[in-house]
Amino acid sequence: MTERELFDAYNKDVYRTCYYMLRNKQDAEDICHDVFITIFRQDWKDVEHTRAWIMRIAMNHCLNLLKKNQTQREKQQQIQWSHEQTTAVVKSVDTILLEKTVAAEWEELLKQLPDKLMAVVTLRYIGELSMVEIAEILAVPVGTVKSRLHKALKILRKKLESNHNSWLKGENQFGTL
Repeated sequence: MTERELFDAYNKDVYRTCYYMLRNKQDAEDICHDVFITIFRQDWKDVEHTRAWIMRIAMNHCLNLLKKNQTQREKQQQIQWSHEQTTAVVKSVDTILLEKTVAAEWEELLKQLPDKLMAVVTLRYIGELSMVEIAEILAVPVGTVKSRLHKALKILRKKLESNHNSWLKGENQFGTL
């Protein structure tokens, strides 16, 4: 496999992971570029599990940038979830608005997670990686990945229930009119 073939094979996965971790198009492009520079400077042809190795490098670059820019993280632009999943079907304005609202709510929830938990959720549900691949990328045991994922989902569920209950309370106030 040539460097070009390696790049073509993994570029989209690396970019997508970086984009969802960093929530910023420019940072994701920069980190994606840095990841492949790092890969090509190493003896990548002897690596046994190439995809997991590349994703580990990408995740480490992302986590390093997040640590470095922790104060700027809240100011980064919202994730554009619907842009990557555009379809040929024309959507109504209501559908588009609802999708953007839901995406914004999920982004807000993900922002509230600690970096380690956000990394696991991002790799599992956005990167569509297995628990074993995530464990390899983050250099932690599979059990740790499972517990972090469980904890993150528990936190997200609790926040969703809290948001839903407060929304219902507001609805009940106007239900007697």
